Amino acid sequence: MPYESNPDWQFDVPTSGSKRLPPSARYVESLTHQGYGFEAAIADLIDNSIDAGAQNVVVSFLRDDDRLVSLLIVDDGHGMNDEALDVAMTVGGQQEYSADALGHFGAGLKAASLSHANALTVISRTKRSPSTGRRWLTSQAQNDFTCDIVEARYCQDLIDRYDGVIGWHGTIVRWDGVRAFGTITAGQTDRFLNETIERLETHLGLYLHRFLDRDDFHIDIVVEDVRTREELDHRGIEGINPFGYRIPGRPGFPRTYTAPIEGLGELEMEAHVWPPKSPLVAFRGIGPLAERQGFYVYRNDRLVQAGGWNGTRSGEAHHNLARIAINLPPQQNQVFSLTVKKDGVNVTPAFARGLEQARDSDGGTFVQYLGEAEKVYRDAARRSTEVQRKEVIPPGKGVDPKLKRTLRDELPTLEGEDPITFRWETMPTDRFFDIDREDHVVRLNKEYRQAFNPGRRAGSNDAPVLKGMLYLILEKNFRMGRSSAQRDDEMALWNSVLLSAARCEMTRGEEAP
Repeated sequence: MPYESNPDWQFDVPTSGSKRLPPSARYVESLTHQGYGFEAAIADLIDNSIDAGAQNVVVSFLRDDDRLVSLLIVDDGHGMNDEALDVAMTVGGQQEYSADALGHFGAGLKAASLSHANALTVISRTKRSPSTGRRWLTSQAQNDFTCDIVEARYCQDLIDRYDGVIGWHGTIVRWDGVRAFGTITAGQTDRFLNETIERLETHLGLYLHRFLDRDDFHIDIVVEDVRTREELDHRGIEGINPFGYRIPGRPGFPRTYTAPIEGLGELEMEAHVWPPKSPLVAFRGIGPLAERQGFYVYRNDRLVQAGGWNGTRSGEAHHNLARIAINLPPQQNQVFSLTVKKDGVNVTPAFARGLEQARDSDGGTFVQYLGEAEKVYRDAARRSTEVQRKEVIPPGKGVDPKLKRTLRDELPTLEGEDPITFRWETMPTDRFFDIDREDHVVRLNKEYRQAFNPGRRAGSNDAPVLKGMLYLILEKNFRMGRSSAQRDDEMALWNSVLLSAARCEMTRGEEAP
């Protein structure tokens, strides 16, 4: 019925029809201001790779001398044909997601990329279709939504360049005009890469840890010389399990609490108590402890919230050991809603009411669980017998990621120090190693490299036992600055012994049948 003026409050807004209002081309500009952090943007793109069935993903920083020129994300997923690629590159394109997919809104590829790059190119191929590509230029898209069709021959050339990852099918996402790259001042590229890759390792290792813990999924980060194609750095990402302690902080944990949530049903929550004063990266290395207590929310095995209490309580130091894992149901619901950047969830009051009624199998309440976690924390705080290890300069390039993770778990790290790099170089035969204190480099004589890689192809992260031992005995020489007669004598001793041992190894290799 037509609306007639009425002074009473209208509980439903009356309407008189509808009209279609297509988005303005300036909508593309809004995608560049979504507030995506660099690490979150890369993680969002890797979500697409996982949904495409990829087993291998490579994040490649392309370097030309002292400049970073592009960034690529290469995967061996099932790829896209022309039609699918058009849908993927359409702003606001309609896409159906399966219940177990990581994709959710259909905006991640464009929003994540254009938040950081002036140009987004996607090139893909499937088993049954040839290589194809599309490119968004931010400046062009802002005018009329025009998307470029990439030259077919170039698509195949780029696919061929990465045939070590892409076989019969896969996708390459290319960022050009990366705005952060343009801010790097002369001589600071190495420092920028070290810091950026460290943050990326931590973010991807944490938010995708359940996938990385599988045997059939791998993420590698490489720095590639754009002209020679030489890998200047190569790091495999290790999962960082936020519940990866060895022994729980309190016997009887973890425990499962079941909360009745109106509009959702029963929600299971796995409550953990971390051991106090743990040195593990999974505890101390993923952010301030006060921010990492609370709920860890997963959607289809992808971590979408790493800590926080969602308004149910405030973060307090005595709850630092309390972490709770929640697996969201696959179906959409009205209680939990995912943020566009997949860095948190919003909850309704029904969750808080359900939390108050949560019980474990013995009838224990959620509040009692927090009390037990708090007791462990306070008891540990009263003890003052803990042995304190000295802070060290962290290991860097040339160290196997698993070894690097262990060293960082066991030793507190000095902030703001360039990592210690291990590098094989040509050296006099009477030297096994040398150090460069200023540039934080341990140089190893490559003449003896094969002694530590018998029958194997040497790689940048080879000889982990040797490098681990050298790191432990040499790190103080970088931390303590100038040399002394005693430290110089120690290094001469170590050089002599290691040189002799390496020669023995090589002789034994020659004598082997």
